[in-house]
Amino acid sequence: MKVLLVNGSPRKNGNTDRALEECAAVLNQEGIETELIWIGAQAIRGCTACGACSRNGDCRCIFDDDIVNPLIRKAAEADGYIFGSPVYYAGLNGSLKSLMDRMFYAGGAVMRQKPAAGIACARRAGATITADEINKFFQINGMPVVSSTYWNIVHGRGAGEVEGDGEGLQTMRNLARSMAWLLKCIQAGAQAGITAPELERGTMTNMVRGDLIDGAN
Repeated sequence: MKVLLVNGSPRKNGNTDRALEECAAVLNQEGIETELIWIGAQAIRGCTACGACSRNGDCRCIFDDDIVNPLIRKAAEADGYIFGSPVYYAGLNGSLKSLMDRMFYAGGAVMRQKPAAGIACARRAGATITADEINKFFQINGMPVVSSTYWNIVHGRGAGEVEGDGEGLQTMRNLARSMAWLLKCIQAGAQAGITAPELERGTMTNMVRGDLIDGAN
């Protein structure tokens, strides 16, 4: 079994990376293989909702000049995921948001029903909002969201400051233990003949109406 950890910070060896490394160390102790990917500091274009990825049928974004498609291929080989983001303006880092928009739009099928978690690193505020933003990608894709013993956040600004957040690092370790436990449960279930549920797809309801009902919009 393998967990893919994605560092959404432009700083390769900052506090977000340190939190992910804490998760990876515990996963390795639990016998789970890990791979930590840094998305880099280069610009990642946002999704244009062109729909080409839906038509090509191969879980690939039409824009092939950045890390998105290579990461989708890595995601296809993984059994679980942890995405981490720094907090700059009370929310998800823009580069990671662009990456996840395209990655899940084009390649969501390769990650569906696999466990995942979002973590956030902030100087002070906005961390819980950011972790929740990441988790919403998993929730719409039928993926079990892995929890810990607190919200999946750590605090620190300068490189290395997260070391002072003992509870945050403890939360990362417990998150990794929960991830390992769930992966092992899924594996044991599969060996016992219990497979993922068949999900209904195809029905879409447009909640915007052009007519008026009883004078109301």
